[in-house]
Amino acid sequence: MAEIETTEDTDQARRCRGRPQVRPDEETRQIIYEAARHAFAANGYAATGMEAVARRAGVSTKTLYRLIPNKAALFDGMVTDRLDRALASIDFEAIDHAEIEQALHAVLTACAELTLDEEVVELQRMVLQEAGNTSDIAGMFYKNGIQRIAAALADWLRAQQKRGSIELDDAEEAAGMLLGMIASAPRRAALFGRVPLPSRAEIGARVRACAKLFLRGCEVRQGSGR
Repeated sequence: MAEIETTEDTDQARRCRGRPQVRPDEETRQIIYEAARHAFAANGYAATGMEAVARRAGVSTKTLYRLIPNKAALFDGMVTDRLDRALASIDFEAIDHAEIEQALHAVLTACAELTLDEEVVELQRMVLQEAGNTSDIAGMFYKNGIQRIAAALADWLRAQQKRGSIELDDAEEAAGMLLGMIASAPRRAALFGRVPLPSRAEIGARVRACAKLFLRGCEVRQGSGR
């Protein structure tokens, strides 16, 4: 027997349909960070205002300030979010081939593509241009950007050390050296010389050369007594 829809039921359904959906704060933050990324890239740090970011994100300034208290926190959160999502897409633990050279090539390629990503380099260019006026942003970018990539690589190197594939005195120092070899020169050329960033093929060739050079110094060889 069909249920009879009462007037009260109809009114309640109408009210539910008309009520705006409440968006989770975390989703709103993601939208704000995306808007901030575009705003900072287009206008620079100093010229970007919180109100402009709120308009671009389609949220009220009240909502923006409730979630993110000031512009420094907005920039810090935006950089952290960008790197969080990028690092989450790289499964370092899965890069565990039997041959250490093949594994190192894979992990260095992932790090190089992230470090030499066009958006990351543009952020760094903006930081360098405005670091004299706003010293905090340089520290934020280094701490939540380059340093975190180096830390992820150092963790992977430690895992390979435990497996007996390589021997290192200092994994963090080695990670910094490797990132320097694969990315420093191309990044400086892009930042200061406006030279185009390397292609995937060029990154691959550079990574292969760096991996081979690095392993000559720390690869454990059978019968070496090390």
